[in-house]
Amino acid sequence: MTENPSTSVEHADALRALHKSGDPLVLPNAWDAGSARAVVAAGFAAVATSSAAVAESLGYADGEATPVEEMFAAVARMVRAVPVPVTADLERGYGLSPAELVERMLAAGVVGCNLEDSDPRTGALYDAEEQAELLAAVRAAADAAGVPLVLNARIDLYLRGAGDPDGRTAEAIRRGRLYRAAGADCVYPIFLAEPERIAELVSAVDAPVNVGFKPGGPSLAELAGLGVARVSFGPGPYRVSQARIAGLLDAVRSGANPYA
Repeated sequence: MTENPSTSVEHADALRALHKSGDPLVLPNAWDAGSARAVVAAGFAAVATSSAAVAESLGYADGEATPVEEMFAAVARMVRAVPVPVTADLERGYGLSPAELVERMLAAGVVGCNLEDSDPRTGALYDAEEQAELLAAVRAAADAAGVPLVLNARIDLYLRGAGDPDGRTAEAIRRGRLYRAAGADCVYPIFLAEPERIAELVSAVDAPVNVGFKPGGPSLAELAGLGVARVSFGPGPYRVSQARIAGLLDAVRSGANPYA
């Protein structure tokens, strides 16, 4: 599938415009065509994929274990299923060159992506400058293709527990500024949940900030009040759906009515 270039541009522009500090884009992440349709039917303006959920639904582990052809085929099915912009969690790009990564994104019809700044296989953080070079190259490839893809630069310091905890937010701010200067549209300090740290990062980085929704963490209203521009649910919806299916199957096995 190759999306009409004008449609891709319109969808990319629409997705970017949905990132508003204090009025965040909320993304209950999807993993297949059915869940993508459900997200749109519930009234959400865009669809985001979860790499972990897509991988598990295809029978693979997260961490770039999914063959790149299968990942992009799954993403393309979601794009075909919905009329809204789709942004894909593409881990760190599956070893593709920036030009090929952009080419595959546009062929699948996605208009945005997450890119991680740690190795999905080992968890080791990349140097911020090296990650900025990757983001700049992806931005240049998108510009050359004529589609303003929305780049969400993930900051994995909190996820990986890297560095001195007292200096972690300062390093996240440094990385966020570098990534923004390299062409990122949004920065995503995944696993950051402390309200005061979120507010500090939002005020210090001249970019929309994406925060992952966590049980026990700030509510959507609280995240909006902190100035967050995007809220992701990651593999959470997939995990909840699998737990519901497990409960249904337990009921069937015990002879109970699973629909009661």
